[in-house]
Amino acid sequence: MTAHPAVPPQADPAPGIVTFDFAKLTPRERYKLLIGAVVPRPIALVTTVDAQGVVNAAPFSFFNCLSADPAILALGVEYRPSGGQKDTGRNVRETLAFTVNIVSDALVEGMNICAVPFEPGIDELAEAGLTANPGVKVPCPWIAQAPAAFECRHHTTLGIGNSREIILGEVVYAHFRADTVDQRLHVDPVALDAIGRMGGHGYATTRDYFDLPTLPVATWRADPEAANRRS
Repeated sequence: MTAHPAVPPQADPAPGIVTFDFAKLTPRERYKLLIGAVVPRPIALVTTVDAQGVVNAAPFSFFNCLSADPAILALGVEYRPSGGQKDTGRNVRETLAFTVNIVSDALVEGMNICAVPFEPGIDELAEAGLTANPGVKVPCPWIAQAPAAFECRHHTTLGIGNSREIILGEVVYAHFRADTVDQRLHVDPVALDAIGRMGGHGYATTRDYFDLPTLPVATWRADPEAANRRS
């Protein structure tokens, strides 16, 4: 087994395992391990406005749903290399609102244009050719081309260090393209066609889909093979 150059393995590591002491890694080394292993990560194309109503759009893959009651979405927003807040973090602080637009395969090009580090004041949605529809309960627009969008009011901001803050928002309104959700509120993953973020510059689709129900104890004991019976 080859030891990692920054972190020697433990005295008696399991065969074939390389161990890492995160306290001895640089932030960049920790980042590489996390984004390479915690995959695929959903992508939020976040729209905000500043105090003057100027729209900003930026994608974040440090993002997920953390609760349904209350309905809480979480964003991990990095600071700029200079230490200042990015437009998204500053706008949420000023207006106490943001909108999460789910990124589908058809929205990838527009999302990538919104990731370009434009100077402040540039309308990323206009640059990407995306349509901003007015929010219903928040001042932030939602993107017409997104298969789903969630208007959020600011709930909590957690300052967790010198490089990032975690922003929690409570969903107060949602927009779904009609073909993505039925009357029972079941979202069709094929119609949604969401993409996920992998390590580096990698992305993944959600088109390789299968069902695998959680088993009752009695079913598992009677038929252990059912645990891997995909449909």
